[in-house]
Amino acid sequence: MDAPSYSAKEAAEVLGLPLRTLQSALKLDKYSGVDLWAVRHTLQKFPSPLGHRRQLFLNFKGGTGKTALSTSYAWRMAELGYHVLLVDLDSQGHATKCLGFEGEDFEKTLLNVLVRKAPMDEVIQHSPMPNLDFVPSNLTMSTVDLALMPMSAREFKLKNALKDVGQRYDAIVFDAPPSFGLLNLNALMAADDLFVPVLADFLSFHGLKLLFETVQSLEEDLAHVLDHVFIIVNAFNQSFKLAKEALDALKTHYPEYMLTAMVRQCTKFAQASSEGVPVFLADRDSKGATDIDAMVKEVLARIEAAQGRTTTTARDEKKAG
Repeated sequence: MDAPSYSAKEAAEVLGLPLRTLQSALKLDKYSGVDLWAVRHTLQKFPSPLGHRRQLFLNFKGGTGKTALSTSYAWRMAELGYHVLLVDLDSQGHATKCLGFEGEDFEKTLLNVLVRKAPMDEVIQHSPMPNLDFVPSNLTMSTVDLALMPMSAREFKLKNALKDVGQRYDAIVFDAPPSFGLLNLNALMAADDLFVPVLADFLSFHGLKLLFETVQSLEEDLAHVLDHVFIIVNAFNQSFKLAKEALDALKTHYPEYMLTAMVRQCTKFAQASSEGVPVFLADRDSKGATDIDAMVKEVLARIEAAQGRTTTTARDEKKAG
């Protein structure tokens, strides 16, 4: 991927600054990701801390647009000033491709970490955005589940592997394949937040049911409780009667998990994937980019609200004690 390029107006929007303030710090015709990062440091313009979250995009049903959402989410989080690590868990390497890279070009993947005990630093790669790193994937990852099978504490390999690098990142975003196996079990055990992309059709209910049963079993058997579950309706077309009916059903059955923000059907995601860029670089004024931005803001607001409640509860308990 070529280095991202922003107009002065776009750069000011990304940084959340008046145009005049941006240009007083650094006046350019075009701004790269490195330029934006330099302005953030100059003006100390950084977002509120997240607390080093691990966020998994997963649905056992395929075709929900999970990779387009996860890569666009990770990119937007980086634009907003967070340090992000995108981990491609799918042997097809689609998340890697959405960042403009080919998985086959990388000698090492997460397989080398989980199975061959290589340090995470050996597989982490840098994107053109200075605060967005990624772990690539390719076809060698297809053997991970089999290789993990005989290992002890096999469910915790990914969680343990991230201990050395986790504090560097505000968010570690996992893009998982649409299947259930040991690798996805590892991802669930490592995650704080679960993002479930769904289509507004009734076939999505089966995948959701299986996923929630799996999450419940992790709580009961392995004592792992997710902080948040976010259901994201993707590729929504309100002109379809069936889509509206499916959306109503989702809201009825999973009201506490549904995000208000929905991602509308948008051809720009396909264009972005073919060009090897996130949707924000393909067309940041598109419906897709607008909806991802709304999704990110809602997720951040929910996390911040939950952190506020936790802080208040802890303070109250301390006073009571």
